[in-house]
Amino acid sequence: MGGAVSAGEDNDDLIDNLKEAQYIRTERVEQAFRAIDRGDYYLDGYRDSAYKDLAWKHGNIHLSAPCIYSEVMEALKLQPGLSFLNLGSGTGYLSTMVGLIIGPFGVNHGVELHRDVVEYARDKLEDFIKNSDSFDKFEFCEPVFVVGNCLEIATDSHQYDRIYCGAGVQKDHENYMKVLLKIGGILVMPIDDQLTQITRTGQSSWESKNILAVSFAPLVQQNRGDGEKADTVQLPPVAVRTLQDLSRIYIRRTLRCRRRRINTYVFVGNQLIPQMVESEEEEQNHNEEEHNKELEEEEEERDIGDIEIIRQVNVLRDQIMALPLPESLKAYLLYFREK
Repeated sequence: MGGAVSAGEDNDDLIDNLKEAQYIRTERVEQAFRAIDRGDYYLDGYRDSAYKDLAWKHGNIHLSAPCIYSEVMEALKLQPGLSFLNLGSGTGYLSTMVGLIIGPFGVNHGVELHRDVVEYARDKLEDFIKNSDSFDKFEFCEPVFVVGNCLEIATDSHQYDRIYCGAGVQKDHENYMKVLLKIGGILVMPIDDQLTQITRTGQSSWESKNILAVSFAPLVQQNRGDGEKADTVQLPPVAVRTLQDLSRIYIRRTLRCRRRRINTYVFVGNQLIPQMVESEEEEQNHNEEEHNKELEEEEEERDIGDIEIIRQVNVLRDQIMALPLPESLKAYLLYFREK
């Protein structure tokens, strides 16, 4: 499945093509796609295929076509603070993009049938946290992956605001998927060769909308002998962040924003979510600073002339390293990143 847009030379080029074809329609989704290089989730030797609008499979490792992921991300209507469940989480590519949008006060869980793929996803997640420049530009909800068959989830599991299933769902499993969803939540899954968006409008009511014709491999059903019990999947607990972790989030947020903001809090469901209101005076000062910075950069470019210098500066890292703190605490604030 795929081939709806032209191949790109790199990740940004691919995203430009997806935007032009109206698969990516919102700024929030565009930013997430640009932040995560699709090529980083390919095995060495296969990266040349990463920026084509095609699905890719090697052994148990699988990535859907970029146009499919684009439609999924748009259909989920993600917001900060939501809970997300990825059924058939695979390489973790989609879950990582979702984590950039739902932020540190969200919940990000994935269930994957193959243990080797879960290990692959965890390695890719660690690489993103340790090495990607995008990590310091976003507030992130780190995905948690578990091994298991998504058709064997424990009946007493908690529900989620957003769910995606990355395999074809048969009609007799449709209600099973729906009950995992909170009221007001959105489920996106392929069913009857249609990528479908399902919104739970009440305790026993749903609204469905077909998004795109697709072809997905079906969900794998667990084979059991007579009297053999299923291997029940226990979803990760919804853990409360520690005071230490919350402090790190807010210190990084303060340094990243570089503006004075007023903290307010709102209830979303049963969660207390922090919201920010900017001071008009500070916003005006910030705009003036940005304008002066642009003028300085233009002047520097004129001085350089025909010499092209590519320089990437991690401002957040520089600010943390300049704090009068012990080196061990600085390392913690940096998530022990080396660059």
